[in-house]
Amino acid sequence: MTEFVIVLTTMPDDSRADELARTLVIERLAACVNVHAPMSSTYRWKETVEHEAERQLVIKTTRDRLPALEMRLRELHPYELPELIIVPIEGGSGAYLKWVRMQTESKL
Repeated sequence: MTEFVIVLTTMPDDSRADELARTLVIERLAACVNVHAPMSSTYRWKETVEHEAERQLVIKTTRDRLPALEMRLRELHPYELPELIIVPIEGGSGAYLKWVRMQTESKL
């Protein structure tokens, strides 16, 4: 298992996406959160096909921070069932990954 992961989620609008990104970084649950440009999503929800505007968030963190990040994401997310997809990082710049680790360490 790798130490570093990317977590994907979506948000319904800019202000909530930016607020979630900022909160996750302030609370050291993520080193960095990219908020992508608006996109449209088509999906089935409760037997109805929906089509909505969303923003994709790409959250860089460590596997150790996942339980706390997932709990906080569920607390703050406006969706009944938020997207939470975890992608292991198999490699990358050693200096960047060291920075990710340092930014997500608890500073108690």
